Amino acid sequence: MKKISVLGSTGSIGTQTLDVVASFPEHFQIEGLAAGNNVELLLRQVQEFKPKKVSVSTQELADRIANDLPAGTKLYYGSEGMIEVGAGSEADMVVTAVVGSMGLPSTLAAIDAGKSIGLANKETLVTAGHLVTARAREKGVSLLPIDSEHSAIFQCLNGERMEDIDFITLTASGGSFRHLSRDELKNVTVEDALKHPNWSMGSKITIDSATMVNKGLEVIEAHWLFGLPYDSIKVLLHPESIVHSFVQFRDSSIMAQLGNPDMRVPIQYALTYPERWHSASPQLSLAEAGKLHFKEMDFERFPCLKLAYECGRIGGTATTVFNAANEVAVSRFLNRGIAFLDIERIIEAVLDQHESIAEPSLETIAHSDAWARKVAAEI
Repeated sequence: MKKISVLGSTGSIGTQTLDVVASFPEHFQIEGLAAGNNVELLLRQVQEFKPKKVSVSTQELADRIANDLPAGTKLYYGSEGMIEVGAGSEADMVVTAVVGSMGLPSTLAAIDAGKSIGLANKETLVTAGHLVTARAREKGVSLLPIDSEHSAIFQCLNGERMEDIDFITLTASGGSFRHLSRDELKNVTVEDALKHPNWSMGSKITIDSATMVNKGLEVIEAHWLFGLPYDSIKVLLHPESIVHSFVQFRDSSIMAQLGNPDMRVPIQYALTYPERWHSASPQLSLAEAGKLHFKEMDFERFPCLKLAYECGRIGGTATTVFNAANEVAVSRFLNRGIAFLDIERIIEAVLDQHESIAEPSLETIAHSDAWARKVAAEI
């Protein structure tokens, strides 16, 4: 039995991870579940999977559900609760599926505890990639990517030599507004933005997909996961989301990973690696797909992706600030406080005021993150 803890169990990736676990009850056991505020769903998960440890976001929520937990399930809350569910459990693997930079402390703690990491929280590497990857190497811990794009690259590189890579390409659907011009984006609504054409994701990631911030975060994540320079990481628009990403080698060969847009496939691969087990997910039929379309990325149309590349090349706290400013701006948009195009305006304005610090410590990262959030909230 592989023992697993899931951080962010009530979110999109968390619930789909539990779907995979439920398909293989003889192979997987849930040790811990950490959620935010959706305690109703968490309680249903607890009843089904009987974890030993559970965490919620606040003490108030913990008090509310304390009497509803099965005997033997220990209850925690807050950031310390997430750390306890991950690092303090008997889990062999910790799936980090929380959204945003709040996943960093618990991921680092799990690495220090020697847990394998199923990484769906890209902000962890965006915010502190140099620290996370160095810690994982030091502890001999695997960082197994769950994002469909990074899982695709990971699979394409199995058995290959890194020195043979020419470049990698992450594909992008284009998000909810891929068919709209810049002028047409001025009056789009929150409801419009949340209608992703291909993937079922949480609200924050769906908005990030529409602004292309999500792809920018993935570029930075790929830099740290695969140790590649930014000039060797490309992005290509691919509206069908069937080619999840591909690698071009120096002999001009291309290896790609294809499949229907279903996150349960890369999740399962991370949980079962290096084996491949039968999946209940619908199989891809290229004959039914008929045609696949690709288009060069337009950095003028998607300026947030250009900003992400610039921050990645600068390094240091620039990527931390990029991520923090975006999290605040997206929250303001979802709360109908700003327009859609104000998201990129706020990110750029915060970056203009920031002087990046190279090789930052955790304390410096936390300070830069807090500063960026304060500035982004005031613009």
